[in-house]
Amino acid sequence: MDTLGYVHGSCWEVWSDLLDDPSGNYYLLAMNKLYDICSIVDSWEVQGKYSEPMVLIGIYIATASLLCILAMAADLLQGFRNNKLWFPCRYFSLNAASITVITVAMKLPVDLSSDMPSYMDQAAKLGSLAFMCTMMATLMPSLAAMDNKTLLANMIGLSILVITMVVNIFIDIYTGAIKHINLNLLGFYSTSFDCVVIACIYMATILLLLMIMISASLTIPTSKEILEVKYQTTNKASLTDQHLQLTQMPEIEKLTQHVRSYWVMAETGSPQFVMASNPLSTASGVICVIVLILNLIVVFEVPFGYHGVEKVYQSAYRRSILFILITQSIGVVVGTIAPIFRWFSVLSFKSITKWNGTHLVIFKVEKYWTQKLHEWKQSPIHFLSGHRSRTLVYNSKGIIISLCIKLQKVIVILCKVISLISRIIAIFVVYCWKSLKKERPITPPVVSRTDNINGDLSNYVLQVHDEVELAAKTLMRISNSMSSFILKAGKEQNKDLLELLEKSTGFKGVENFDTDHVPSLLPVDIVNSWSLPIFTLTCIAVALPNISKDTIKRLLRSVGEGLSYTHQVEESLNCEKEYVNIRKATIILWNEVEHKCKWLDKALEKDSFKGKTATEIVKWFSDGAKEIVREINGGISGEMVENTPKELIAANSMYRIAETILLRDKTNTEHINEEQLFALLNGKIADILCACFTNIPRVITVKCNESVIEKREASVKAAAKLLGKTSKIIERLETCELPSMDPDKMAYIDEWRLYLKQSIP
Repeated sequence: MDTLGYVHGSCWEVWSDLLDDPSGNYYLLAMNKLYDICSIVDSWEVQGKYSEPMVLIGIYIATASLLCILAMAADLLQGFRNNKLWFPCRYFSLNAASITVITVAMKLPVDLSSDMPSYMDQAAKLGSLAFMCTMMATLMPSLAAMDNKTLLANMIGLSILVITMVVNIFIDIYTGAIKHINLNLLGFYSTSFDCVVIACIYMATILLLLMIMISASLTIPTSKEILEVKYQTTNKASLTDQHLQLTQMPEIEKLTQHVRSYWVMAETGSPQFVMASNPLSTASGVICVIVLILNLIVVFEVPFGYHGVEKVYQSAYRRSILFILITQSIGVVVGTIAPIFRWFSVLSFKSITKWNGTHLVIFKVEKYWTQKLHEWKQSPIHFLSGHRSRTLVYNSKGIIISLCIKLQKVIVILCKVISLISRIIAIFVVYCWKSLKKERPITPPVVSRTDNINGDLSNYVLQVHDEVELAAKTLMRISNSMSSFILKAGKEQNKDLLELLEKSTGFKGVENFDTDHVPSLLPVDIVNSWSLPIFTLTCIAVALPNISKDTIKRLLRSVGEGLSYTHQVEESLNCEKEYVNIRKATIILWNEVEHKCKWLDKALEKDSFKGKTATEIVKWFSDGAKEIVREINGGISGEMVENTPKELIAANSMYRIAETILLRDKTNTEHINEEQLFALLNGKIADILCACFTNIPRVITVKCNESVIEKREASVKAAAKLLGKTSKIIERLETCELPSMDPDKMAYIDEWRLYLKQSIP
């Protein structure tokens, strides 16, 4: 009898006793029963009071699940957009934040205090387990994007969560919180297939996925080492080949071919790509298909099943349980897409769809699968001083790691068996497809230049397995993705910047924007960077009141675009601390000019300079800068601090450039007007930009040669984008006569000024 029935029956029993015994012989017994009834009612009230927040907690769970779904959907959208059907993890990756959100989403499986009486409650709890399976499979490639320490920390966090969930589900099954409710299969109920059985299947699946992820984590460091060795070897060979083959090609074609080869190396040698295409990922895709089918059976039982006359929303979560069920069911579908596509990504490899003897060698476990474990097994024990204790710990460690090696081999072989089954299916499908094509008229193949390109690019493919060969279509897709990416970036080229560069007549402005005739205000001169004089000259130009607003806006747009390139030059080639400090200061200062129209909190609006001549405006900048320099310099007792304040950097640059303009004006018989000053400033800015942009080809090369494997793909992509956006600039600079300087010195504006001064006859 349930609690409500017990209370109802007890009430009538007490009432009957009092009627039958008016003399009061059963008075004490009746009072005890009434006390029990009051206690039960009181416990109901207390339980109801504490259960009220559970509805909000249910909404919280659904919201956390929705965040996971949106992150997975963003990765899917990004993958389809970039034609990367192995879906690298960018937004939904394993880290502290995602583990926290997943923990919130998994509140139902770890909840031991709330009763889940109805089938909808049971389905929601099982749905959470299915959602966890798909999330774990989706997260697999993100393991390869971490360094070893981060990987260890994240895997420990995930393992704690998974083990906690599994233990709690065992407790739920033991206590009956997960009930033996039969499911409707193909129109009839199965007595051997109920919620408990499905919960056990999900637990086994989650544990298997955890072991697969741990197995993958043990392989990742060794795989990266193999890829790095192959990258360095291919890199040396490619530099030699390109030096011999591309000497007579135009600069743009050289850079395009250079970026293309490194694009292929970065794509195929990406740790996430290697992880997504190995047998472990294939197995996780198959597991996701099974989980999806089971979840569909469980979810469709909610509206179409029959479980007697039961009241829905009986748990403390009330109606929020429906939101959890719907949200996480959608999450299972969304989360299954990426693992299934990765499962089919094996078709991208030529050897997969052609049968050979290597397909049957599934019980051979390559060395790199267990290399890290062998290294741990052979590593000495340093933290113990006693010989006996060291020997005991060393031998114990050897036994434990030997068991781990055997378990690792079992997991790898199991995943290879699953992968072999998928290969057999793939070969059968390809065979049927080819049989159908034989019945159609065959068009003779046309040999094109792209065949030669693919033949050349195949030399840049990086894989852990040497026997695995990338299919021509896949290689073509990778090459085409780079071409379309560069083409798309080329459409973003700034026309205003190109018009500004046309005003350059050489590199004279690089030399004479500053002069040694201006006395220094500092005990130690601050070095010049490319961005700093451009920023300073633009501030003076913006302050001229008689220049039209449209002209000023075009100048700001062109300089803003130009500074984005000069910052990349400085970031790649000016790596010394003093240059880094100036670059960061210039970025902050430019944002103030661009968005607030202020220079060091001084307004640059035209109303502030009305009625002043061009010389007076420059004089105003010079005096203001001089005052700021002396004020800051006096505050630090004449000694340069380690990180020079941005105000001092900007003021010192403004003082020297403004004084240089004033000295030039004094030597002229006629004072300079605003139009002439604006043209002079534009010419100097254009000259400095052109000189700086001569380093862009080298910046592209540097970005392609990223040393950190986890950042290599993004760096090559940045190089391709820079090439696309600056292609017309590079073509224009090819027509200019460049100084015969050392390439290393061309990266610094002060070296340019020194060279140009020495070149004056």
